[in-house]
Amino acid sequence: MIGEADRDASDLLLEQVNRARSNATPLRIQGSNSKAFLGHEVAGEVLDTRVHHGIVDYDPTELVVTARAGTPLRELLAALDAAGQRLPCEPPAFGEEATVGGMVAAGLSGPRRPWAGSVRDYVLGTRLISGHGTLLRFGGEVMKNVAGYDLSRLLAGSFGCLGVITEVSLKVLPKPRHHLSIRLEMDSAQALGKLAEWGRQPLPLSAASHEDGCLNVRLEGGEGSVSAAHQRLGGEVIDDQYWTALNEHRLPFFDEGLPLWRLSLPNPIGPLALPGAHLIDWAGAQRWLKTDADTVQTLARELGGHATCYCPGATDTPFQPLAPALLRYHRQLKAQLDPQGLFNPGRMYAEF
Repeated sequence: MIGEADRDASDLLLEQVNRARSNATPLRIQGSNSKAFLGHEVAGEVLDTRVHHGIVDYDPTELVVTARAGTPLRELLAALDAAGQRLPCEPPAFGEEATVGGMVAAGLSGPRRPWAGSVRDYVLGTRLISGHGTLLRFGGEVMKNVAGYDLSRLLAGSFGCLGVITEVSLKVLPKPRHHLSIRLEMDSAQALGKLAEWGRQPLPLSAASHEDGCLNVRLEGGEGSVSAAHQRLGGEVIDDQYWTALNEHRLPFFDEGLPLWRLSLPNPIGPLALPGAHLIDWAGAQRWLKTDADTVQTLARELGGHATCYCPGATDTPFQPLAPALLRYHRQLKAQLDPQGLFNPGRMYAEF
């Protein structure tokens, strides 16, 4: 379904990339710039993907939607909602004008992540302008590089460092028939214990967070299973909009103050020994921390996870430093797709 306002501007984007190649001009790839607070600031000529927009193909019976990178995320979600479907990974937008390309490039997932999967898990295929000045297609044609990587999924979370995403095909799923959110009073240690226990049982959990002495849980599925789970767990019914506020950082916890850190950790990890305000998300696998401590990434590494700073300028390493072997792989991949280092140089790491 292609609307009158849709526009295929892939030739214009390709022309800008080739002009940058000829002049060795770095490019700052962006859509609405809603996630500019993540990573280092990039100096370069702006390549705005929003000129290239529109839903290219969507057949609800196939559970696949294809959209151009500059398509507003809200338009894509509205089209899915009208058909009774959704992106299960629940990506945050951080702005009304967030784009589909930015969603994939950032690779951020919402509260449903542990149960439904990440953005990467729903990327079926992509089109990409590489640093060689060519328009490539991955996924549908199972095109891989010489190392055998599925590049369509590697682009998720690459923050534009590997190329200009021009089009994305995503797997979608039907919305659940019923949902209910509840709140139970308990401390963080009790909450983590309960979540570990419930994770081994057939409960229709789809979100779990802890803040201010309360465990918040979302139940999704058939009416009978949701009702039975509510009767078993008890708790006060709360507005489902809580999860949107959490996902978009609109809860009071995220108000201005100390630097905000996101920690991705293996389960089960107990309460963290770090000063500051803590919010537990993803049933414990994701922690939000407001602190001025300078040992967050060290602790995350020791616990087998990683930490990202969401506060520009608060640290020289907003993303978790890479181990030498992993850094080598990143450099090799960057060199293959962007040999001149044109795309978002230094956005993630100073080394590339």
